[in-house]
Amino acid sequence: MKPWTREQMAERVARDIPEGAVVNLGIGLPTLVANYLPRDREVILHSENGVLGMGPAPPKGEEDYDLINAGKSPVTLLPGGCYFHHADSFAMMRGGHLDICVLGAFQVSVRGDLANWSTGEPGAIPAVGGAMDLAIGARQTFVMMELLTRKGESKLVAECSYPLTGLACVSRVYTDLAVIDVTPAGLRAVELTDGLAFDELLRLSGVPIAAPTQGGNR
Repeated sequence: MKPWTREQMAERVARDIPEGAVVNLGIGLPTLVANYLPRDREVILHSENGVLGMGPAPPKGEEDYDLINAGKSPVTLLPGGCYFHHADSFAMMRGGHLDICVLGAFQVSVRGDLANWSTGEPGAIPAVGGAMDLAIGARQTFVMMELLTRKGESKLVAECSYPLTGLACVSRVYTDLAVIDVTPAGLRAVELTDGLAFDELLRLSGVPIAAPTQGGNR
């Protein structure tokens, strides 16, 4: 079994973003997706701090720290891109103007509940920020995360034990071992990494997952 790297996960997410979509990339792992969007496909990237039309990360040495995303990482601006007030950005998020948001997560439940802002431990982030607005405001919410924690515990759970970001908001989960859809009937595997047997995915995840359709496991 060879887990996908973070770059391979980002490339896999980028393949699923359609032409013309307006997309918010959350801080951390999701920001890598910008580097793998095909140049011949128009995707408009939004950042909650007030940027529309972001491009990939700048080459090393060409960073402009007056142009950053919500995670304070330097970004580029494509032709036609713009920046604007924070309040206008949140109006876009809350008003249903985003087609997709891509977020990291600590846990995702079998119903698509999302916990991604706090583990409740001392020193954890004190507030949810814009994640709640994104998870509920976007038409689709994709999650990028490793399947297991550093302790070997599954991040796919029957019920989230961490503070919730949103209820039944996740539509697809991209992990380092499998791509999994959240459906009204429960979780369904879409694609497994090379060398991973479906039974092993079930053992590692610890939750019910329907098998992928024919051709889903490469």
